[in-house]
Amino acid sequence: MRNFLETRQVWIYFAAVGLAALVGAIVPGATLLESWINPALATMLFVTFLQVPIAELWRALLRVRFIVTLLATNFLVVPLLVWGLIQFLPNEPMIRLGVLIVLLTPCIDYVVTFAHLGRADAKLLLASTPALLLVQMGLLPVYLQAFFGESAEGLIQTGPFLHAFVWLIAIPLVLAASLELLSKKSSFVERGVAALGFLPVPATALVLFVVVAAVVPQLGLAFHGALSAVPVYIAFAILAPVIGWIASRIAGLDAPAGRAVAFSAATRNSLVVLPLAFAVPGAMPLLPAIIVAQTMVELVSELIYMRLVPRWGRSKAVSM
Repeated sequence: MRNFLETRQVWIYFAAVGLAALVGAIVPGATLLESWINPALATMLFVTFLQVPIAELWRALLRVRFIVTLLATNFLVVPLLVWGLIQFLPNEPMIRLGVLIVLLTPCIDYVVTFAHLGRADAKLLLASTPALLLVQMGLLPVYLQAFFGESAEGLIQTGPFLHAFVWLIAIPLVLAASLELLSKKSSFVERGVAALGFLPVPATALVLFVVVAAVVPQLGLAFHGALSAVPVYIAFAILAPVIGWIASRIAGLDAPAGRAVAFSAATRNSLVVLPLAFAVPGAMPLLPAIIVAQTMVELVSELIYMRLVPRWGRSKAVSM
């Protein structure tokens, strides 16, 4: 069942969005679902973090060349690409903020499944996800400050931003890490963690459903803003995996590891950073619409990557 859910997750997510759009359009009071967003997000993040092998982070760190290439691509090269792309956006701070929040944060969850289907080194990428999460949470405020300057203070208030990070990201992460460690000592906890392994895809579909259903009745206020970001998302989807692949070639990684870097560069952490977007004053409905728009472009792109990326490169040994 878990394999069934993971290999068909793209279609499950599209079905959730389609159903949510229908509910939001025809059901009175759909905006009340807005109160469900944070609980749904917390649940999704908890079961997602539970799949992240935090205890095995050291194994990824031993692959020095891979981890350096992965981090340099995501946190040096990709931000330069994003900076260039946002020049084509309207000079509207909220639109630019939404695009920055989502494009500056590499994915830590379903990218592993897509990488596996695209014949990348998914295990190596999975072991690197804790490092990706920790670094992006530390660097995102720095990037926003660098891209916005003093105006960032007016868009992002420290209190709500910190509250969202603690309650919707940090606490689920600590709980997941604690359960992961306990599962090594208790067979009962191990079985419970294994059972929760079925939930990431349904939980992600639930978040998409709740967010879209709550936003659709207000879409008229956000449609043009979200639409203006789509060309930037398409350009990113085309350029980012190529940049990741080139970086891996320069670093001398083997083909599966190089494909993993390409998938990571192209796949963003859209739903994980939603709590941070909601912490922005006046976020609804524009910021969620902008972030979900990126998710839709990305899901279509992943279908292309899974066919195209396996053709990239010939396997060779990785030098450490």
